[in-house]
Amino acid sequence: MSDSIRFRRIAALIVGLVLLLPTWSGEAHEIPADVTLQAFVAPEGDVIRALVRVPLPSMRDYIFPVRDPGYLEIEEATELSQEAAVQWVRNYVVMFEGDTSLGLPEVTEVRIAFPGDRAFESYETALANVRSAQLPPTTELPLQQAMLDVLLEWPIMSEESEFTIDARWAHLGIRTLTVLRFLPAGGAERAFQYTGNLGLFRLDPRWHQAAWRFIVLGFDHILDGIDHLLFLFCLVVPFRSFWALVPIVTSFTIAHSITLIASALGLAPNVLWFPPLIETLIALSIVFMAFENIIGAKLHRRWMIAFGFGLIHGFGFSFALSESLQFAGAHLLTSLLSFNVGVELGQLFVLALTIPVLNFLFSRWLPEVMGTIVLSAFLAHTGWHWMTERGSELILYDFSAPVMDVSFTATLLRWTMLGLIIVGTVWILRGVFRALPKGLNPDAPSATDPAGGLAVSGGEEGQV
Repeated sequence: MSDSIRFRRIAALIVGLVLLLPTWSGEAHEIPADVTLQAFVAPEGDVIRALVRVPLPSMRDYIFPVRDPGYLEIEEATELSQEAAVQWVRNYVVMFEGDTSLGLPEVTEVRIAFPGDRAFESYETALANVRSAQLPPTTELPLQQAMLDVLLEWPIMSEESEFTIDARWAHLGIRTLTVLRFLPAGGAERAFQYTGNLGLFRLDPRWHQAAWRFIVLGFDHILDGIDHLLFLFCLVVPFRSFWALVPIVTSFTIAHSITLIASALGLAPNVLWFPPLIETLIALSIVFMAFENIIGAKLHRRWMIAFGFGLIHGFGFSFALSESLQFAGAHLLTSLLSFNVGVELGQLFVLALTIPVLNFLFSRWLPEVMGTIVLSAFLAHTGWHWMTERGSELILYDFSAPVMDVSFTATLLRWTMLGLIIVGTVWILRGVFRALPKGLNPDAPSATDPAGGLAVSGGEEGQV
């Protein structure tokens, strides 16, 4: 037999052995698809504790012993689980007291538990459970159903300090949902729920910390929301003067602030079809404004149109904000107002970039009317596609008449109050705008438009 043939056979044998390795490693290395991790964090005296419950099969580097027909060997698994708790839970969480890192915690208790023992209904029961005796060796607990409770502790200076946590437990599954509850000393419980790794966040923020977080969130949201940006673009195209846009953008901002706050306070309908309805109407707002630009936009009373669509966009903002309000702590109103400030700063940033670019484009490359029509047609085309796609999803929902009961009456009264607030705001804005100087008054008649509006007809300053 030649050396080349012998070499090929040895190589084929090695390849075959390598292909068999995944079969031998069994289920210990499979990544669970969905993992829910529960945790309590509570400062008490000179320590802060994190009590964590995680599925035992998430510890993928460990092959836990089982007996037929698949029950966990409790005693042997308990020894392995202590090492697994260090490698998979303890090494992925860091706590800060103020600005000082407390480093990695000490693992003080580890216990295998049943998933349905209801121990994690409260911090007290969860703490008592993890400190109790281990399960009896004869316990019939399937490996795939076993949970692992881990108690972590850090030494602290004071339980009244500000605490920040960075828990990176997303590696426990393909999709990891963390439900974390913080019990501040002498305060109300704070609940957090998030998917993946959230990064560093404050467990009980002060008002200025919450305000800054939501200002940044609002600013980032307006830059990420392409449909909101296109609506702003529709506002800018025919009126490319800062002073002409002041009443328009102001009315839009006030309107979306009203519905954003109302939604956060629970006034938005809690039905499945409401979010897709709002998304469809947001696309419609782009189409409407774009077509108005094409047929001849008028500054006269356009602030009222912007106000009306602002009410719709406010509900759209609330969908992005709803999951983040859990990080407001006790400062809900401050966070809502700060989010609006961030959105407004984002809008001003976009306008500051867009207006000079459009003025340069229209003065050097495109005639006024043609440029307005071309850009608005592109916006209308985009908005139309979004509207039809979202509308086709909307009609799939089941719309049913509400039940006329006490709850419906209470909801109707709240919506009536919201309507009165909207009407009152419009009345106040009209009075304020009428009191403005002629150059800023959107309701003032113009020589070029006796009816009270300014048609798109050329000029580098957007007919102002």
